[in-house]
Amino acid sequence: MHQRLTPATAGLLVLPPLLWAGNAVVGRMMVGLVPPITLNFLRWALAFVLLLPVTASLLRRGGPLWPQWRRFAVLGLLGVGAYNALQYLALKTSTPLNVTLVAASTPAFMLGIGAVWFGQRITRRQLLGATMSITGVLVVLGRGDWELLAQVRLVPGDFFILLATAAWAVYSWLLVRPGDPPEIRSDWAALLMAQMVFGLGWSGLFAAGEWAAEPQRIAWGWPVVAALGYVALGPAILAYRSWGLGVQRVGPTIAGFFSNLTPLFAGVLSAALLGEMPHLYHAAAFVLIVGGIVVSSRR
Repeated sequence: MHQRLTPATAGLLVLPPLLWAGNAVVGRMMVGLVPPITLNFLRWALAFVLLLPVTASLLRRGGPLWPQWRRFAVLGLLGVGAYNALQYLALKTSTPLNVTLVAASTPAFMLGIGAVWFGQRITRRQLLGATMSITGVLVVLGRGDWELLAQVRLVPGDFFILLATAAWAVYSWLLVRPGDPPEIRSDWAALLMAQMVFGLGWSGLFAAGEWAAEPQRIAWGWPVVAALGYVALGPAILAYRSWGLGVQRVGPTIAGFFSNLTPLFAGVLSAALLGEMPHLYHAAAFVLIVGGIVVSSRR
């Protein structure tokens, strides 16, 4: 039974979008200091170490994780190995505001993927909402200029964040399908660790490929150490826990609206920390994307 939205629960649901927006800004700040795919690997390696003391029993031989290793290997590939690696790659050539706006259209991607792969029926209202959200994404990709969009002058970051959003949509569908052992499903730390165990392998493999493709370097110093501490503890663990508690209290429908705060926080943080000011087309895109999600989710 879901509770009504209280200030405490609202605080729980506001914190993750703020941390996710900070993740995008930090990813942009680390361009030139840490290779993007390596940043993703280091982030999850540190999160693994931080979470290990409370989830060590999950990794024991004969534990509930190993019979489901194929499922968690796929979830780890999409959620840990691919999503943030692609996001950090996108931030090399795109802004945090652009990246978070496109990522905010995930519900529209989920509708399409659900219809094609999972037999989900799409209503007219959902189709209208998805069209509005996708139009908002096109406004971002075209930088508010339809002629520019027609010429398809996309920076690599636009492609990477679209790919990341599609990967997250597939991950979300797989995550809600039944099959997890109760001792993992009911424990947020165990569920996250089950994905991290395999996701670390994927992200390590991708990082090795990044270094093999061309010489890389990490400019070690306090900025890099602080950034790693933030992305591992904040967006990876604290946001995950806060979001889970908030969703448990008020349900995913109400909680979903709070995720749309991420582009707003990203715009404010980008302006304050990076000097990247938002434009009018960002506001138009935000209205279209959020409006589309509202239309889709109404009964």
